[in-house]
Amino acid sequence: MESCWKALLLVILSASCQGFHWVSDRNFISAAGPLTRDVKRTLSNPLGNQGSDSTAGDKDIYVCHQPLPAFLPGYFSSLHASKITHYKVFLPWAQLLPTGSSKSPEKNTVRCYRQLLEVLKAAQLQPMVVLHHQMPPPSTVQTAEAFSDLFAEYATFAFHTFGDLVGTWFTFSDLQEVTLGLPHQASKASHLQTLTDAHRKAFDIYHKHYASQGGKLSVVLRAEDVAELLLDPFTSALAKDSTDFLSLDLSYDCQEVADLPQKLSELQNIEPQVTVFIFTLELQDCLSTRESLTTLFFGLLEAINKDKILLIGFDISAFLSCSPSSAEGTSCSLADSLALLTDQEQHGKTAAASALNGSAYQRVWEAFANQSKAERDVFLQDTFPEGFLWGVSTGAFNVEGGWAEGKRGPSIWDQYGHLYDTKGQATPEVASDSYYKPASDVALLRGLRAGVYKFSISWSRIFPTGLESSPNLHGVAYYNTLINNLLDSNIQPMVTLFHWDLPQALQDQGGWQNEAVVDAFLHYAAFCFSTFGDRVKLWVTFHEPWVISYAGYGTGQHAPGISDPGVASFKVAHLILKAHARAWHHYDSHHRSQQQGHVGIVLNSDWAEPLAPESPEDLMASERYLHFMLGWFAHPIFVDGDYPATLKARIQQINQQCGALVAQLPEFTKAERQLLKGSADFLGLSHYTSRLVGTAAQHPCVPSYDHIGGFSQHVDPTWPQTASPWIRVVPWGIRRLLRFVSMEYTKGRVPIYLAGHGMPIGESEDDLEDSLRVDYFSQYISEVLKAIKEDSVDVRSYIVRSLMDGFEGPSGFRQRFGLHRVRFEDGGRPRTPRRSALFFSRVVADNGLLPRAEKTPAPPRTAAVRPTARALAPRSEVPSKASVVWARFSAQPRFERDLVLAGSFREGFLWGVSSSAYQVEGGWDADGKGPSIWDNFTHSAGSAVKDNSTGDVACDSYHQLEADLNILRALKVNAYRFSIAWSRIFPTGRNTSINYRGVDYYNRLIDGLVANNIFPMVTLFHWDLPQALQDIGGWENPFLIELFDSYADFCFQTFGDRVKFWMTFNEPTYQAWLGYGLGTFPPNVQDPGWAPYRIGHAVIKAHARVYHTYNEKYRQKQNGVISLSLSTHWAEPKAPGVLRDVEAADRMLQFSLGWFAHPIFKNGDYPDAMKWKVGNRSELQHLATSRLPSFTEEEKAYIRATADVFCLNTYSSRIVQHKTPRLNPPSYDDDQEITLEVDSSWISTPTHRAVAWGIRRLLNWIKEEYGAIPIYVTENGIGLEDSNLEDTDRVFYHKTYINEALKAYRLDGVDLRGYSAWSLMDNFEWLSGYTIKYGLYHVDFNHVNRPRTARASARYYTEVITNNGMPLPKEDEFLYGQFPAGFIWSAASAAYQVEGAWREDGKGLSIWDTFAHTPLRVGNDDTGDVACDSYHKITEDVAALQNLAVSHYRFSISWPRVLPDGTTKHISEAGLSYYVRLVDALLASRITPQVTMYHWDLPQALQDIGGWENETIVQRFTEYAEVLFQRLGDKVKFWITINEPFIIAAHGYGSGVSAPGISFRPGSAPYTAGHNLIKAHAKAWHLYNDKYRASQGGVISITINSDWAEPRDPTNQEDVEAARRYVQFMGGWFAHPIFKNGDYPEVMKTRIHDRSLAAGLSKSRLPEFTEDEKRSISGTYDFFGFNHYTTVLAYNLNYPPIISSFDADRGVASIADRSWPTSGSFWLKMTPFGFRRILNWLKEEYNNPTIYVTENGVSRRGDPELNDTDRIYYLRSYINEALKAVQEDKVDLRGYTVWSVMDNFEWATGYAERFGVHFVNRSDPSLPRIPKASAKFYASVVRCNGFPDPAQGPHPCLQQPEDAKPTTSPDRQEEVPFLGLMLGTTEAQMALYILFSLVLLGACGLALLLYKYCRLSKQGGSQPTQQELSPISSF
Repeated sequence: MESCWKALLLVILSASCQGFHWVSDRNFISAAGPLTRDVKRTLSNPLGNQGSDSTAGDKDIYVCHQPLPAFLPGYFSSLHASKITHYKVFLPWAQLLPTGSSKSPEKNTVRCYRQLLEVLKAAQLQPMVVLHHQMPPPSTVQTAEAFSDLFAEYATFAFHTFGDLVGTWFTFSDLQEVTLGLPHQASKASHLQTLTDAHRKAFDIYHKHYASQGGKLSVVLRAEDVAELLLDPFTSALAKDSTDFLSLDLSYDCQEVADLPQKLSELQNIEPQVTVFIFTLELQDCLSTRESLTTLFFGLLEAINKDKILLIGFDISAFLSCSPSSAEGTSCSLADSLALLTDQEQHGKTAAASALNGSAYQRVWEAFANQSKAERDVFLQDTFPEGFLWGVSTGAFNVEGGWAEGKRGPSIWDQYGHLYDTKGQATPEVASDSYYKPASDVALLRGLRAGVYKFSISWSRIFPTGLESSPNLHGVAYYNTLINNLLDSNIQPMVTLFHWDLPQALQDQGGWQNEAVVDAFLHYAAFCFSTFGDRVKLWVTFHEPWVISYAGYGTGQHAPGISDPGVASFKVAHLILKAHARAWHHYDSHHRSQQQGHVGIVLNSDWAEPLAPESPEDLMASERYLHFMLGWFAHPIFVDGDYPATLKARIQQINQQCGALVAQLPEFTKAERQLLKGSADFLGLSHYTSRLVGTAAQHPCVPSYDHIGGFSQHVDPTWPQTASPWIRVVPWGIRRLLRFVSMEYTKGRVPIYLAGHGMPIGESEDDLEDSLRVDYFSQYISEVLKAIKEDSVDVRSYIVRSLMDGFEGPSGFRQRFGLHRVRFEDGGRPRTPRRSALFFSRVVADNGLLPRAEKTPAPPRTAAVRPTARALAPRSEVPSKASVVWARFSAQPRFERDLVLAGSFREGFLWGVSSSAYQVEGGWDADGKGPSIWDNFTHSAGSAVKDNSTGDVACDSYHQLEADLNILRALKVNAYRFSIAWSRIFPTGRNTSINYRGVDYYNRLIDGLVANNIFPMVTLFHWDLPQALQDIGGWENPFLIELFDSYADFCFQTFGDRVKFWMTFNEPTYQAWLGYGLGTFPPNVQDPGWAPYRIGHAVIKAHARVYHTYNEKYRQKQNGVISLSLSTHWAEPKAPGVLRDVEAADRMLQFSLGWFAHPIFKNGDYPDAMKWKVGNRSELQHLATSRLPSFTEEEKAYIRATADVFCLNTYSSRIVQHKTPRLNPPSYDDDQEITLEVDSSWISTPTHRAVAWGIRRLLNWIKEEYGAIPIYVTENGIGLEDSNLEDTDRVFYHKTYINEALKAYRLDGVDLRGYSAWSLMDNFEWLSGYTIKYGLYHVDFNHVNRPRTARASARYYTEVITNNGMPLPKEDEFLYGQFPAGFIWSAASAAYQVEGAWREDGKGLSIWDTFAHTPLRVGNDDTGDVACDSYHKITEDVAALQNLAVSHYRFSISWPRVLPDGTTKHISEAGLSYYVRLVDALLASRITPQVTMYHWDLPQALQDIGGWENETIVQRFTEYAEVLFQRLGDKVKFWITINEPFIIAAHGYGSGVSAPGISFRPGSAPYTAGHNLIKAHAKAWHLYNDKYRASQGGVISITINSDWAEPRDPTNQEDVEAARRYVQFMGGWFAHPIFKNGDYPEVMKTRIHDRSLAAGLSKSRLPEFTEDEKRSISGTYDFFGFNHYTTVLAYNLNYPPIISSFDADRGVASIADRSWPTSGSFWLKMTPFGFRRILNWLKEEYNNPTIYVTENGVSRRGDPELNDTDRIYYLRSYINEALKAVQEDKVDLRGYTVWSVMDNFEWATGYAERFGVHFVNRSDPSLPRIPKASAKFYASVVRCNGFPDPAQGPHPCLQQPEDAKPTTSPDRQEEVPFLGLMLGTTEAQMALYILFSLVLLGACGLALLLYKYCRLSKQGGSQPTQQELSPISSF
């Protein structure tokens, strides 16, 4: 057979040579080349056994280097012998002219190419030289305009240099490739124009100066581009005007209908006719079709002989095969290559016949059909190509949740899920809650080491209606956040535009059956490209369109649930294909040049294996199956723009057979086919399983997918099953499918991205130990590797489905595809890595499947700090000079002390986490480890460890290294502090017993850390002494110092090349005291007076010894640092002004920290405070010497300065006071002579109190005591008893402690270099066992693999690390600017709170009179009887308002002062007179009154008949309002009906903490009262609107109050909904009916109704409005009066149905962030950000109403202070947030009111809480109003109408007027005689006080004189003075 082919080709070639003219002669060109690196490599190998053709991609072209390869002469001669006449040579412009200038060529390169051309000529081959094919020299691409001139210069150089050897030239061989080197700003047309100009100039130069000997010049064009180029007059020169012949890159598909001669004939339309040279002939799908090749060549021969084609030659590289031979040199043969064109020899005549007519599928199947099972399943261990992408995927509707969040529109899956109740009642409403967890999801990806994340965009989240007219910025923000987080973690986003979730609004219009959806998709895609394309470089238009076509519109098993397989299914696919093509072309035309991205499509396909291999029918059915599944979409895009012929023929056949339209396949127009063909940059492939396919069953006319396709699907029962009935484990199928795709569709031109692959596990399985999935991935990845390595398939990625469990359509959550488990029953949707996640991360790290072996570690990071020589520090004084810290900080006010500082730490700051060997490793006796004292202790009876726990397994880190590395990567830490188990390295504690398996564990850990850029910080000893050493005395044996040094030496030698940070000991204070003093820790020695000091002494000497070993032997080479970790709490003196307490606090620190730090960091000896106390007490105990050992002078010199950095572990603080303890028995504890306590206000935890400010003071103390040494916090954390993942307390702990550390660094100059949280994960916590959890990660100790799950604290800590601290968010930056002109500034009060005169002038009793006079209702039994006496002090109040410069004053009218019994039966004229006088006084001072009709003080007479629960009160309130309108309406133009109805209803009638104090009907009374409050307001509004507005011209509304609520965990959908619910139940309760629709919020109605019924009631406890009432209530406002003070953190709390109350109905619990500044009210935290957010919420919720803030302020408690800096902070920050809301958010805010004008009666707290900007001195009977600093500040804001920018210079409004004076009453007082003078009562009282003071002063002076007289004869010692502490503040 081979000889026949050889003869055939020789005939063709010789005929060719005889049949064509090359101008005048008849030489036909048969060309080969160019030389590639691959050819060079193959032919250079004499042992090579594989031939190589001459074809190569341009990028692999050999660049000439001397000496030339030795095989070249033989190679070229062999080519000539094979009838090759010409050989292509590509010149490298950049190498020939590196600078771009022909004046400075690279001479060696020029010489090399001349030599190469000479070798060609010697072999009788004619060179064909290409001038340029890749990137130009860098200097040439500055502008496109200059390119043509530079290229002409280069061409001239080449013609001149090589022209004597070259007769055929080409300017460019790949125009598209060359354009990539041009500036990207220009268009494609501009680039072509540039290249045309360059070519034309080269053509003219050549023919003018160098073509005298008949040389020719051309340019290589793609055959498909010629027609387009000819149409453009600017580029037609490339095809005809400026070329000697036409050179083409021609790709020919043997399966296409048109034959090659016909294609070539089309070129003869060019006028004038041109000769054609086929520069590259690429044959596709011709590999096993010998007859087609015969037809091809005979057709060519026929065309040539008939002169149809002016063909002068072609490239025959594809038919060449060249092999090295040690005997004969290089041999090239045409016959060999022809053999390679077919498959291997087939077995049997049937197979051979099949091969002759075989398709791609048949060839693939036959290639593997005869494999044995062993051959098929051989496991390949190797690496993937460099740059291979490993990733994971999700789909929006699978994981996002947030189905109605952020204005997202519904998708078809939302509708489908609700209508059809997917299994398990699961819907995608929350799914995996990824909408709220982008940072958490990216953390999982970091843990996996993923290089790419394939996710989809929810179309309806971007365009809620599906149309571009409605872009949703909330959705855009979510995807921006996700994409940015991915890029920050070096993870490439691969974004899918459509993953089955069509907007429901589009489906309502027909969905994918409506042609209009194509335009909608194009607009959506265009928006995404332009919005995200600057960062997204991999786009997928459609994910698995077969699924939505087949299951969504065919079987109806997926959304939208349409069952029409014969028509709808095909129509949907048709439109999807068109939508895809249009999106691709849009990107190609509008974005590619700028964004440089790639757009493809992901198609899914099973592999189809014939059910009966021997059956031709089953073979055909299998192939048809693939065409129906994969080819349906792939063939139009990747082949010819149309459906596969097999598919079209089958549908036509079945319709003819059935005589009816069973299936209708739409047709593409010619233009659509052109649009489709080639419209993908890559083919994404999803593959899960394989099928056995046979011929179709009977009933072919039934319209089903299988019947239409003519096949039936089966599985081999031996194939392993999965949790999904449609997925069987068939690994070898993926290799066959990839090979088929490569041959059928991509053909080596388009890369394949394996973009979806995985298998599910079920709910009943161990959902963390997914070993079946690990096997699945392992086997499938091996098969993919075979496809790449052995079949040369161009696969670029492997993307796993899925990152996490999600909503899986009809199966709900029952099928779990995730590498991470999602606990759907937990509202937080926590994710936990499965075993498969750890396996996959190893694969990614290895870039393939490698046997576990040691790898060369990455270069380690340099040390974070280099040791520096320090001067010898003097010993500490008593107390030490560091005591200045207490003087500096102890007097700080709480507000200033706790105020959060925004800022970042230094660059290179080490963020870490800590652990220790015994606490996490487990493997207590694994692989030869020896027992430690903790092993011995926990295995002993009576160990006192909780639950008799041990560290035998602990977190099993010894076996779970990948799990630990996974979470470290996820955390983003750059340091990990861990300890080495001495007994794991040296089982006996000695270097004679090295355990190399233990050494290997630490090597692998360290290598893993270094490979992930995590800095190892290694502790040598963390309390787990080898038991063998304890058996010889432990640390009391002096020999242990030697043994410890030998152990440390081994560690330095073994690990020091990578470890650059060493700590010798961890917390030696606890080691000595707990282990040898109290004896609660092993080795359980109880000797509190002596042993701790002996052990400490030994530890210090051991540390010094090891330090010197490192310093002398290793430091110079390893360049690391070494220290030890010391621990202490902060010590705060109980009385900072008492010197003895300060000394006691200092002494505590010296005994705990200084014990070890003083010798090491100061003078080599113990601190004097310690030596004196222990020495003196030893002497008092009649001991001959001190119990504290002493160092010799040599030892001191050896010990001092043996640490490079200061490592600190700290957790809490103590209050310290001096005491004199007992002398005996001796004890380290008593030696300190202190007593310790804690402040009850400090936050309590199961282990210690959280006192964040203590760490700042401690860091300052260390700085003062030990100098400016670098400090690392190596442990800091909080232990909790519960194992909740929502560890808010830990978040607050780290937030506040880190912030205090930040203050120490930024404000105090502490050289802080790092912070490590304790601990990485829950672990064995010593005596607490596993009952106390410190971990950022939860560990499930009940599971064999100890899975780790991130807590909220882990997410928070990652955020801190990412920000390198706590920088000020941009939205919190201060905004300078002014409010709009006319903005109203006001101050407020309320009648009962300020008026007093509770029984004067006939005033009736109010409910607050009654409430305040009821025992235990009001703090301190305070009442409002007098209050601020405003009833008598109108002038003083107006003066206070004038101090504030306000234009308005909001006050309330006391209902019982006007109508004593609440009705109009009696109107109190005296009461009305007060308000008339007040209003007149205000107007006279140009202050506008804002009058509240009702501020909680209901007449008691009305309460006696039910109060707000009695519906008659609506009419009573209306009558009361009319009195006010009648009597005051001519002067009052701003009315507020009711103040804060929420407080009235919820606290007056619910909790009972406000008047009238009703609390026994909490589930109904609040709602009844609220119902009537709303109706009363509405009726009063209508009264004013209908009767008085026209004449009085005022405005009227209501004031509603609400806190803002943030979700406690913003990544938790339940918390988000709880926060929303909190605001709706508080503010929306009253706002929704009035400002929206006349009815309560839906969430209120639904929850109260459902809970009422659940409690057994027949109807809701929430009353209903009639339709008339709704109409009457809705819109009853002129503005939105709004009171706001604070923000809460809200979370979901489910109450039992039996509990009937407002709180239970709301179902929300709230807390405050501990970093928020506090106030005088427990409920009020300073949270300015919430003010802006709730103003925006009002805008969005109620259509941007006009808003007046009618109250806002903050309280204080304690001693009065006029310098209220905290209130200034509050007002400044809150008002500034209001300014942002106005200026940046366009909130229609018209006014601001401060609460309150003056300190007043604050309801149930009496006078303890003071909100006033004026202090009311209640000790003065005149109750003067004294302005505080905040009054002056507020006045300046009012005068400036905002905040002038200081950058613009001082503003006049900031100039303070004359200081405001305290206000006093101008009323004439009664005069009294005093010492002959007539004085007013106040003046007389003051005079009396002065007289009394003078008498007292005189008496004291007399006593002093007498005392001095008595001591004249005595000599008195000087009295010591108390140190005066300076109240220095950092505020």
